[in-house]
Amino acid sequence: MSHDFVIADVFTSSAFGGNQLAVFPDARGLSDRAMQSLTREFNFAESTFVLPPRDPAHAYRVRIFTPGAEVPFAGHPTVGTAAVLARLGLIELSGGTATVVLEEGVGPVRVDVQLDERVVTSRFTLERSVERAPTAPRSEDAAAALSLPRDAVVDAWFASAGLPFCLIRLRDQAAVDRAVLDRARWSAAFEHGWSPNLYFFAGDGPGGGAIHARMFAPAHGIVEDAATGSAAAALAGSLAEASPQQTGELAWEVTQGVIMGRPSLIQASAEKRDGQVTRIRVGGTTVVMGTGQMTVPAGY
Repeated sequence: MSHDFVIADVFTSSAFGGNQLAVFPDARGLSDRAMQSLTREFNFAESTFVLPPRDPAHAYRVRIFTPGAEVPFAGHPTVGTAAVLARLGLIELSGGTATVVLEEGVGPVRVDVQLDERVVTSRFTLERSVERAPTAPRSEDAAAALSLPRDAVVDAWFASAGLPFCLIRLRDQAAVDRAVLDRARWSAAFEHGWSPNLYFFAGDGPGGGAIHARMFAPAHGIVEDAATGSAAAALAGSLAEASPQQTGELAWEVTQGVIMGRPSLIQASAEKRDGQVTRIRVGGTTVVMGTGQMTVPAGY
């Protein structure tokens, strides 16, 4: 049986930039095994499979797979899938804009979409603060896993806004670009910990500004990710928590994927009320690159 797919570049306004995504806009009839195998066939960081919603008040149910496993939530698949559905005319727009709710493994996720001639801008909103681990990673373990000297690591902590990460602040952009995964050190310290995903960055702090980041997720079959919206959400929430500002919105512009030759730009923000983070938003632009069909053997 043949299934239509769309390939999109997410968190970029230019073709062949950003993070690649394969979207199956009608995944009815595909088994879990087929979804995982199709994801491995593309070998992008993630592929998504769109299904009818369980709740008729929502737009669609979206399942997200990495080459290694299904995940309950991820940033570039959420942003990119909404963009693809809008481009295909599968989301009802008013004046080129819409707000839809996608059912994901973490629950309903609201996404705002704006359709332009060349790109689609979409942004998801999480009505939550970040989740913290009971313990913090050791800075020396983080440095070793990234093949860096201990003094390159300024801080490290675990946090999640739907998908857990080890967030590692490095002393400067040069250290971020110089990092190389030491798989043995990573395995010893992180593979079976609170999160095996290493998101490391340098740049501005709790007051907002510019961030330069990279991400390694070998446990999910991702050597390096070109754009990680779920990590940007965890980072924005974490930095906002540390800000002395009690009420208002703080925003960061995150560049990622540069060293991979797939530059990405992520807009991340967090809203605070009376000292508490209440809302996290992450978004960017998506370029639809092409369409096609994949044939799955009967009964697979």
